[in-house]
Amino acid sequence: MSSKETNAIDKFADEIIKADNAYQELDRIYLINRIRALVGDECNINGKSLLDLRDALVQTAITNEKIEDNPTDKEILGDQLMNLITPMPSYVNQKFWNLYQKSPEDATNYFYNLSRKNDYIKTRAIAKNLSFETKTDYGNLEITVNLSKPEKDPKAIAAARNQVQNGYPKCQLCMENEGYLGRLGYPARSNHRIIRFTLSGETWGFQYSPYAYFTEHAIFLAKTHRPMIINQHTFSNLLEIVKQFPQYFVGSNADLPIVGGSMLTHDHYQGGRHEFPMMKAPVVKEITLPIDDVQAGIVKWPLSDIRLTSDKPDQLVKAATLIHNTWMNYSDESVDIRAYVDGVRHHTVTPIAYRDGDKYVMDIVLRDNQTSAQYPDGIFHPHKQYQHIKKENIGLIEVMGRAILPARLKTELVEVEKYLLGEPNEMADYHKEWADELKNQHEFTKDNVEEIVNNETGLVFSHVLENAGVYKWNDAGQAAFGKFIDSLNTDSLSSVK
Repeated sequence: MSSKETNAIDKFADEIIKADNAYQELDRIYLINRIRALVGDECNINGKSLLDLRDALVQTAITNEKIEDNPTDKEILGDQLMNLITPMPSYVNQKFWNLYQKSPEDATNYFYNLSRKNDYIKTRAIAKNLSFETKTDYGNLEITVNLSKPEKDPKAIAAARNQVQNGYPKCQLCMENEGYLGRLGYPARSNHRIIRFTLSGETWGFQYSPYAYFTEHAIFLAKTHRPMIINQHTFSNLLEIVKQFPQYFVGSNADLPIVGGSMLTHDHYQGGRHEFPMMKAPVVKEITLPIDDVQAGIVKWPLSDIRLTSDKPDQLVKAATLIHNTWMNYSDESVDIRAYVDGVRHHTVTPIAYRDGDKYVMDIVLRDNQTSAQYPDGIFHPHKQYQHIKKENIGLIEVMGRAILPARLKTELVEVEKYLLGEPNEMADYHKEWADELKNQHEFTKDNVEEIVNNETGLVFSHVLENAGVYKWNDAGQAAFGKFIDSLNTDSLSSVK
């Protein structure tokens, strides 16, 4: 290959030098050799965009037998290459906090754009997700079908069974993931960067989610690997984060299985720049709490949500803690609410904090993770009649009105549409009862079938959220909710420091 030829190796070196990092023109030969070390010397292909160049180099490595043609090897090499584009963690942190002095938004804009450019945020994969809105009694719910996460590599799964687990990193949210190469069954993180910041006297990290479910989907994680727990400290942390990053909301998954998220082993919160349907939902009944300077009310929402508003964060923490501590020990057999069964705790909350101008807002959503003979998956969990659409946990994002539906629905709903049109189909049996109900409700044509099915899918999600609500929107449910509100009195205040 002559020195005049230009290929993906040369162009990728150009991109590294142009990037905002420590490399300069004098480093070109060194960089070319670093790239060749990863992909081999022979390169006869090219690309236009940065990601096209990366893909060309990964293909070059396969051709040169530097890696095998499998998802794990390609992911690890791809992130190693993008790591060359990415500044060192110390530089990223220094630049972030220098920009923060100008404005928090400038700082997060820099970090978000970097995480997109270096493909830590998988923009091409995220673009595959399906999304639409459904009008319901609770406002417009946001429905997404998650197609972005890659399928598991069967060879990696098989090999991982025989691989010795070294416990490093302890989990995918640990700070030790920053720059981690990756391995069979564990994601590559060479191009991963984490912003460090102080929260309640501890070091925490701030990063973005690789497979974002909404705009600027951020994760705030404790440096210490410890299980999630919801308590007074949690509410203080959430309000401190939205004080530091006023353009973001932040919330915590519940700290119990069934009603919690999928990562309960590492203390963390999620946030970002998105106004969820729940945030737009109105307060329909004002309530009085024995805490000064806090406005409170019940929100018209399928889950049981108490909204707290104040310009004094310390008072909000007290109000949230009062609700949480009372709920932890509150039972009402008339509506199947039990704080403990055989000594096992079943109550917790999903808290969400955000700003409304100069005021701080905190939504406290009451959660109960009991099971029963009638509802073995969870009394306040998607019931069986709706599990053909959604059977997974209702976590933080879905609590706020954005459905994360499984990828299987992309093809399954197409088969439902064929069935509704009377065409040959391979519709799954578990959709039949629902599809027959739709046949009785609508006249279907090729022009309207997709829109109707999407809308009805969203309505199923609204029923799923209703299942998760501990106090239903009927006379009995709201009367019981009122009894709980009445229990938030000065006697309970002794538990709040």
